[in-house]
Amino acid sequence: MEKKHIVVLTGAGISAESGLKTFRDSDGLWNGYDVYEVASPQGWEKDPEMVLNFYNDRRRDVAAAKPNAAHIGLAALERDFDVTIITQNIDDLHERAGSTKVVHLHGQIFLMRSEKNDSKVYPITADIKIGDTADDGAQLRPHIVWFGEAVPMMEKAVNIVYDCDYFVVVGTSLQVYPAASLLQYAPPYLPKFIIDKKIPEMENYPNITYIEKTATEGVVELRKLLKSI
Repeated sequence: MEKKHIVVLTGAGISAESGLKTFRDSDGLWNGYDVYEVASPQGWEKDPEMVLNFYNDRRRDVAAAKPNAAHIGLAALERDFDVTIITQNIDDLHERAGSTKVVHLHGQIFLMRSEKNDSKVYPITADIKIGDTADDGAQLRPHIVWFGEAVPMMEKAVNIVYDCDYFVVVGTSLQVYPAASLLQYAPPYLPKFIIDKKIPEMENYPNITYIEKTATEGVVELRKLLKSI
């Protein structure tokens, strides 16, 4: 019997419980940095060294973090369901928890690319420094989607949402677009679940179950609800 397909959209709230700081509740500051200074093409042009230092620090933070119970619980759903994770997060905690199909909308901290050619992508676990170049001679930058840049994986994500049996949102304020619009692409008849410790104000979407809990607590409840369906 073919497994039902669950698509899970995750945001910063799930990684926060692994100790990775977010900026959605901090007036646009991220570890003391103005987020637009370190996450925009304009910030990169103005001070690329500061931007590299910021992401080098984030890379060390992610390397030191561990998947939490929410990551592990979502990975465990693969025993009974076909699960695709669509994440706004740049960390690899879903993969380390055991999820086998993960789509990163906003890039990945352990990848870097040419600043001139976004198809020249390389793995990175150490620091990126000024003067480190891709094979096209251009400076290497984090493989992260910054504010104002296109989201190349969005079309793939939309197609995945169209083709699922359940749609779950975990740990996101649904304020960052275009990722937040994925909820609009979920067919009206589709059962939907939203897990967040503070459920954002919602339009009248049909068939939504609200679970106002942290990601770790909410995923436990989600798994119970899925068993009863």
